[in-house]
Order: sequence, then structure tokens, then C-alpha cells
Amino acid sequence: MSEISREILSVGDLNRAIASSLEERFDTVWVSGEISNFKAYDSGHWYFSLKDEEGQIRGVMFRGRNSQVGFMPQSGDLVEVAANLGFYVPRGDIQLTVQSMRRAGMGGLYEAFLKLKAKLVKEGLFDTERKREIPTHPRAIGIVTSPQAAALKDVLSTLARRAPHIPIVIYPTLVQGPDAPAGIIAALSAAANEVAKGKTEVDVILLVRGGGSIEDLWAFNDEKLAYAIAQSPIPVVSGVGHETDVTIADFVADLRAPTPTGAAEMAAPRRDHMLQELEAIGQVLLQRVSQRVEREAQTLDQLALRLSHALPNPDRMREQISNWQQRLNQAWMVRLEGWKRNEGHYQSQLEMLNPQRTLERGYAVILTQENGDLQAVRNPKELKANASYQVRLAEGDAQIELSKISG
Repeated sequence: MSEISREILSVGDLNRAIASSLEERFDTVWVSGEISNFKAYDSGHWYFSLKDEEGQIRGVMFRGRNSQVGFMPQSGDLVEVAANLGFYVPRGDIQLTVQSMRRAGMGGLYEAFLKLKAKLVKEGLFDTERKREIPTHPRAIGIVTSPQAAALKDVLSTLARRAPHIPIVIYPTLVQGPDAPAGIIAALSAAANEVAKGKTEVDVILLVRGGGSIEDLWAFNDEKLAYAIAQSPIPVVSGVGHETDVTIADFVADLRAPTPTGAAEMAAPRRDHMLQELEAIGQVLLQRVSQRVEREAQTLDQLALRLSHALPNPDRMREQISNWQQRLNQAWMVRLEGWKRNEGHYQSQLEMLNPQRTLERGYAVILTQENGDLQAVRNPKELKANASYQVRLAEGDAQIELSKISG
């Protein structure tokens, strides 16, 4: 065949032929490598390259797929991807169209996670019918976490802001490492035992920990811990990791929060909302009492009118009507006084919860400036010499500077 008679392909035709050949030759492949030149576009699609010591290849992961990854990749991350090998015709580049992505080395852990999840699903541990209601007004809140965890500070701050009147009980435990599952189980058991013996009135437990890798959070994928959460006599709210982190504990818990702070918000009612609800109830009660009195008074007037026309001895009947009216008024006054006493009791209960009353008994609060906000100092170790603090007393505030700290 001469050179002239050979078919001459356009660049586009050649690239499409190469793309078709690659798609027929390769099924889905797993590829491991280091991410470089990572870019997340406004469209939601991810574009990057995978590289190792011997080479690199372009990759793309579209929005519908990357929403299931559970973490935001960065350049330098080692990952494993399942992808289709393709050829981008306009640029003439071989590229990977990624279907799923996980951190390198996580395949075994993820498979173990899926296996345990499937087992517990069959046993009904994730069923909605098994989960208990979280009390709207808990008498006390238990927290199971590490005392050194950053999440604990966030949870305590949130609870102090939303519901300072609710007592907090902390059950310390490890939340990372091989000994963490046993520690968490022991903490849950300790909380249940204290409630059973009447030592505390904890109505809900917050199981919290900050974010981390799958290895960091692996303690919360423990099978024995899953059974312990399911068997806990106290409702459990899980707040483990970030919103994209999902553990077995989240599925078993009675309620899953996206973050530790979210768990605190779900468990504690806001005090100002409670006061507003009480005020609204009081207004409705007074309105209904007034309406009832008016209806009864109208009925009494109608009866009096009928009696004045129907009875042969109007003077006697008027006397009886007067007596009935007096008795009715007395009965309503007694009932109104009872309602007023109840309202006064509720107001005094609320007043007891007012932090100002604590200050008036001689206590004081030491406040320090942190991230632009005043935060209460709870631990003597937080006090620093030559530092400025604000002391809040019953009758005002004072700015102080500590020259020496002992203790």
C-alpha cells in the first residue's frame, strides 16, 4: 500500500481511537500514590495527579463521587483510588476517572468496619425502634471522654452557655489506642452504677472525642463497645470526630451528633428558652382562668334573670343567689390564690438557679479574656502571675492583677 492510499486520521480521531482502546483494555483498577497539584473547583469536582518515584498520572473525581470520600485530600496525602483508565481527548492525556478514594493502608480497617457493621445490622443494634428518647430537661449530664481532650473544653463551654443550672459529671477514659475501648466500657458502666445507687441523677451521657484519622477513631469501632452502648440503661449521644467521621458507636448510640459541640447542644436545653416557655404558660393560665370566671359570671347572671321571673318569692331567691354568688367568688378566690402560689413557687425555683444569687452568698467568679470572649477560670493551674483578670462579685466587677500564685 502506498503512502498516499493510507487513511489519514485527524488528531481528534486518533485520540478517540486511543481512548476506546484503553477503555476496552482496562476495567476498574486500584492505584496507590501521592496526591499532587490538588484543586477543588467551585463545581465540586476534584482535579489532581497521582505520583510515586517512577511516574505520575492525572486524575479527576467528580462531585457525585467525592461527596462519599469522608475527608478533603491535600497535596502530599498518600491514597488508594479505584478508577477507570481513560484518555482525555481534547488534551491528549491519559487520566484516571476516580470512583472511590481512601487513605493508603486503610483498606483492611475499612473492610473490618464494613464487616462489623453488617453483623450488627443483622442483630438489630442500629434499629430505630431500639433507640431511646433523649430527655428534653435532664437532671444531670454525664460526659465520657478524656480529660485532656480538646473536645471536653468545647462541650463544657457549650453546656455552661446553654444550661448552667444542669450539673455535669465527667467519667474520664482513654479515647484512643488499644486500651481505649475497655476504658470507655468501664466509664459507661461506672455511670450506670452511680445512677442505680442513687449517687447521681445523670439522665443522658455524651460520648465525645475530637476528629482524627481512622486509626485515631478506631476505638469507637470496637464490637464490645457497641454492645455496651446498646445495653446502657442511660441514653447515649455520640459526638465523635468531625461531621464526615462515622463510627460504629454513632450507629449504635441513641442519637448521633456531627461534632462534640453538637452533642452538647442536643442534650442541653437553653435556659432562656425555658424561662420564655414558663412565662408563656403563665400567661395562658391566667387568660384561661379569666375566661372561665367571665363565663361563669355570665351564666350566673342568666340564672338570676330566670329566677327573678319564674319564682313566686323573689326576695328569698335573690338572697339565695347572693349567697351562691358569694360562695362562687370565694371558691374562685381560693383557686386563684392556689395558682398564684404555684406561680410564685416556680418563680422562686428559677430565682434559685440565677447565678447572681450565688454571688450574693459571697462567691466570686474569676474571668479571663480568651479569643475575644470572657471565660470563667475553673482550674487553679490556669492562673498566671502578672496576668490581668476580672473578678465578678455580687455588686460589681473589679480588674485585678495577680503578683504571686501559690497552692
